[in-house]
Amino acid sequence: MQKILIVEDDIDIQDILKNHLIDAGYEVAVASDGVAGIAMFDDTIDLLLLDIMLPKIDGYGVCEVIRKRSQVPIIMLTALSDEENQLRGFEQQIDDYIPKPFSPKILLCKIAAILRRRTVENQNQPLLTYKELSMDVDGFHVYQGGNEVVLTSKEFALLRLMLENQGKVFTRQMLLDRLWADDLEVEDRIVDSHIKNIRKKLNADYIKTIRGVGYRIDKEN
Repeated sequence: MQKILIVEDDIDIQDILKNHLIDAGYEVAVASDGVAGIAMFDDTIDLLLLDIMLPKIDGYGVCEVIRKRSQVPIIMLTALSDEENQLRGFEQQIDDYIPKPFSPKILLCKIAAILRRRTVENQNQPLLTYKELSMDVDGFHVYQGGNEVVLTSKEFALLRLMLENQGKVFTRQMLLDRLWADDLEVEDRIVDSHIKNIRKKLNADYIKTIRGVGYRIDKEN
């Protein structure tokens, strides 16, 4: 049974989320503030539902701490629906951003899609290598020069797609269609944010920008 941690201070929303998730067959844990959410997070958690406006530590702070430890999928659920906060969330390496009020049925579909993609990714090719990079697909790890680089599930999928297609140029729309097919309202700037995060974490420009076209990883000689 997959386990989902809800970090949300609104009791009514807690109950709505918990009831729908349990009915859908998930195990659920609940925290009412950022400090409790961090304390409750461990390697048994398969996905995190995270509010932004939390007591003690806000959602961005929680996300920053979690990302230093894990690439677990994170979905932000928040009343802050403006573009600036959404982009900040993706820069903090979340996997999806859902404004309140939200449809529980749509949320369940997105959760299932994220967890399904992660399962499929872990069942395919076990190892990809490129220069000093190695990607353990089954173990969901990326190593650079022997040091592990922690990526989100979406960053992992994006880097893997490009490593498997060295020399091929991907437009933003192609990447959206391949990796964000379930997100009908996602903007193409999200692609740029994820590539920026990957470059920063790797401290290397493996992913080249093809001006006016898209992105590419050059074939390794």
